[in-house]
Amino acid sequence: MNRRFSQVDVFGEYPCTGNPVAVVLDAEGLDEEAMRRFSVWSNLSECTFVLPPTDTVADYRVRIFSLNTELPFAGHPTLGTARAWLTAGGVPKQRDVVMQECGAGLVPVRIQGNRLAFSAPHRQRSGPVDPGLLTTLVEILGVEREQVVDAEWLDNGPGWVGVLLDHANTVLALRPDATAHPGRWDIGIIGAHDAGSDSAFELRAFFTEGDGALREDPVTGSLNAAAAEWLIATGRADAPYLAAQGTAMGRRGRIHISADGGKLWVGGQAEVILSGSATL
Repeated sequence: MNRRFSQVDVFGEYPCTGNPVAVVLDAEGLDEEAMRRFSVWSNLSECTFVLPPTDTVADYRVRIFSLNTELPFAGHPTLGTARAWLTAGGVPKQRDVVMQECGAGLVPVRIQGNRLAFSAPHRQRSGPVDPGLLTTLVEILGVEREQVVDAEWLDNGPGWVGVLLDHANTVLALRPDATAHPGRWDIGIIGAHDAGSDSAFELRAFFTEGDGALREDPVTGSLNAAAAEWLIATGRADAPYLAAQGTAMGRRGRIHISADGGKLWVGGQAEVILSGSATL
């Protein structure tokens, strides 16, 4: 069956410099195995499937897959799905707000011209990282213990553990290797840029999949959301600020962090690059 399909570039400073997400619209009737199969085949960090909402407040429901793993929430798929839905003719129930239903509940997405912004969900797990795990993380990252400023659980769905390093340059120089520590890893790395830089922080995100290989995600909304919550709460950042991600991969991801109405908002560009149909 042919289903409407879009591939959206999210968080790029200009087209094809951010993180792509595959969006299958009209996904009603697809079983979970078909979703997983298509997500793995797409070979993108995430693939989403748009379904009718079960909550009357929501405009649509979405299931989010990272290759073979389903996620309750992820940031760049949220903005990419909203952009694909709007471009395909979706009309939100609330003016200038798309209400997404996902595994983490209802997530509002503000329409701000060409930019979209989601309200960051609260972390499901927070708090300090135990010393044994931190030792392993230091070994995987290949840094000196003195270069680690702090570490914290940043899990708002994907399971991130966050490591704050001493400088953005340390983040950019990382060549992590998890070969000696097999298993599932979702590691977010943060480092501050010098004052006067165009962005306040540099982030990188590394995760493992079924083959055990450590992969890098170009630009990660969920990590930036949880990192912002942590950095602001500990007095290391003030909103609004701009974060950069993807630099080490040749991308130019730019993530806009703002605060309004007691909520943190994570925003960026989202542009449909490819559209057509998928046979599923």
